[in-house]
Amino acid sequence: MENLQKSIENQREALRELLSEPLGRLANQCAAAWGDRQRLNTELAGALGNLSYCKHLYVMDANYRQVSDNVGHDGLLACHGRDRTGRPYVSGIGPAVPLVLSQAYMSLEEHRPSLTAVQVVQDGAGQLLGYIGAYFGLRDLPLTRELYEEPRKWQQLKGDPSIRDTVFHQLRSESLMDRQIDTALGMVAELMVYHGVFHVMLHFSSSRAVIWLFSDPFRYRLLSIDMLVDPNMCLAYPRIPYPADALIPMDKVRTVLERFKDLRQMDDMFYLRSGTLNIFNGIVGLTFSCDGSHYVPYEEFLDKGQDFWVGE
Repeated sequence: MENLQKSIENQREALRELLSEPLGRLANQCAAAWGDRQRLNTELAGALGNLSYCKHLYVMDANYRQVSDNVGHDGLLACHGRDRTGRPYVSGIGPAVPLVLSQAYMSLEEHRPSLTAVQVVQDGAGQLLGYIGAYFGLRDLPLTRELYEEPRKWQQLKGDPSIRDTVFHQLRSESLMDRQIDTALGMVAELMVYHGVFHVMLHFSSSRAVIWLFSDPFRYRLLSIDMLVDPNMCLAYPRIPYPADALIPMDKVRTVLERFKDLRQMDDMFYLRSGTLNIFNGIVGLTFSCDGSHYVPYEEFLDKGQDFWVGE
């Protein structure tokens, strides 16, 4: 979460810098036109030409009541007199901070992620007159949007509490995959090491697997237990060298999958329901019969024995 929040804040700071000069200039123009709704609308329309990514602009008085119309690229929308006191973007606004960016919120009418920048408007003596509101759809903002990188650390998530409450009243039923688990895991290892599968999701209880190939990453393929235990399956996927940039070494893939087998069979009440493996981010995903889920770097996963998981 720390990396994610830092990425978001970097984008917010970039937007703040982008808007500071044009909205500051517009504030001076609106101060000169204060009290004249038509002149305010005209100033907003002129400024909108330099803010092509802004949905609309409007002006509020010091009590957050709108004193202009909504001025958008398609013209005016009559909103004069609208009270915006309860909207999420007015909290934290004050004359001490010239420009405030709201937190992202869902818009009332379009139900889309949005953000409002609020610029203070003061007269020549520094007295507060009101505010300019600039409304943006997040998808329209001209930001760098550098791809957030998921941290490689152990994460534990709790699931459905009703499942956890009944874990001591259930027993593992042997599935079709359980009966042929060595063959199924051997096939998955073969596909990952030699046939370009980079991500697999194994559902032991329902005896199926979902795979993704780096030669066709946007489509998943669903493999039934019959397919998982049929060696002819390998003929359907071309031989592809193991990727050099995979974080999981080629010789560790089978080791991770064998550990899935151990966790599946370790206890009749507490056992592995599903496991995932991604060779590029090096993360192992585990969901247990108590509905608890773990996402673990493969190195840490292999360091833990069965006693650790039973103790958990």
